[in-house]
Amino acid sequence: MTDKNILLIDDEETIQEVVQVGIEIEAGWQVAIASSGQEGITLAQNQQPDAILLDVMMPDMDGIATLSQLKANAKTRTIPVIFLTAKTQAAEEDQLQNLGVVDVITKPFNSMTLASQIAKILGWKL
Repeated sequence: MTDKNILLIDDEETIQEVVQVGIEIEAGWQVAIASSGQEGITLAQNQQPDAILLDVMMPDMDGIATLSQLKANAKTRTIPVIFLTAKTQAAEEDQLQNLGVVDVITKPFNSMTLASQIAKILGWKL
């Protein structure tokens, strides 16, 4: 298994826990957690994760505004971002992908296969 560092930006504690436990058990990757867009931007700049999982709907700064700031920053613009969203309509997913994310994973997802899904999206080996 390769050592990867994933940054999860999501305001829901339950999602934070299932993502972290699922990814660490399945892949052994490290998961850093940010509860807000601003906290996520700061962590991304400081830690330079291999990928970011970003919730779309968050208070204060939503995922779209967070993504915009990540893409505008030279330190974080090349980090692959995958949106996590409860929005399931294909048109909305297409709209989100056009913002510069690598893919969209729809909630609810299977936390025990999430790392495999991420690895497949990013072309990583598990």
